[in-house]
Amino acid sequence: MIRLTWRQFRTQALIGLAALLLLAGYLLLLGLDIHHAQQDVLAHCGGRDCAGPLGAFADRYRLRTDLLDYLLLVLPAVLGVFCGAPLVAREFEGGTHRLVWNQSITRRRWLAVKLAVVGGSCTVAVALVALLLGWAAGPVLAVEGARFEPVAFASHGPAPVAYTAFASVLGATLGLHLRRTVPAMAATLAVFVAVQLAVPALVRPHYREPERTRVQLTAPIVANLGKIGTYGDIGGLRVPGGPWVIDTSAILDETGAPVGHTDWFQDCMDHSSLTDLPGCLADHRIHVEITQQPAGRYWTFQAVESALFALLTATAVLLAARRLRSRVD
Repeated sequence: MIRLTWRQFRTQALIGLAALLLLAGYLLLLGLDIHHAQQDVLAHCGGRDCAGPLGAFADRYRLRTDLLDYLLLVLPAVLGVFCGAPLVAREFEGGTHRLVWNQSITRRRWLAVKLAVVGGSCTVAVALVALLLGWAAGPVLAVEGARFEPVAFASHGPAPVAYTAFASVLGATLGLHLRRTVPAMAATLAVFVAVQLAVPALVRPHYREPERTRVQLTAPIVANLGKIGTYGDIGGLRVPGGPWVIDTSAILDETGAPVGHTDWFQDCMDHSSLTDLPGCLADHRIHVEITQQPAGRYWTFQAVESALFALLTATAVLLAARRLRSRVD
């Protein structure tokens, strides 16, 4: 049965293996370059403040590491659509499942081997890529302190491995129910994307009870904000240490009162250049109240999310086995 599955998917497997080797080779070269550059920066700092040189180092590699993060973000969906969905649906379209079931192979073993060989291979491949990417981009992520950002979280650690296992089994399960390859591919993409959007927005913030704290807005923090509204609302706050900022208040003064309608705030906003604005605002000792998940919870969140997707994968396997048992043709 394993040999038969290999013969059915050997073309896709060989193409995937070639792509994997190319990507792994690139990640090795990039990782060596990044680690060497980091060592040079630290050596030239000589123990002094390295924030500026390390920031420039991270900027140099940010585009490449971001693109690789996005690649690993979409890779589980691609494998689920093009490997998982046709896994069973193509058998029903071609009628080849009847030939196998009339041999000594049970339906349950037929499904188990297919999921293990194809889904397992996809999962192992993504695990290798995630491992290499985590090593290669590690120094850049350490400087940026942004491991909790949605794309970075979904493309590092064990999470992308769990996503791939779920996407592969989801595709096979939908193929078993729909029995048509193209509809199964479309349904797999729709369901997987819906889950990937819902979990970060609705589920992930509640893995642990968030903390409420105050963050002083220094000039460097203000300069790195993604948005400063006309009346003191802000966006894109990055807190030193790399926590996940879930919610942010408007800018507040030392007494906790909003500053958006004060004369001094409007004067800073209206008459300061982009260069002078951070200093103008920070001189008034402003702060924000934030709801956050501390950076130290990163690996806990990775483990919880991986367990959640493992549970979803097991549920999809049970649904597939139940559907398979109920079929007579």
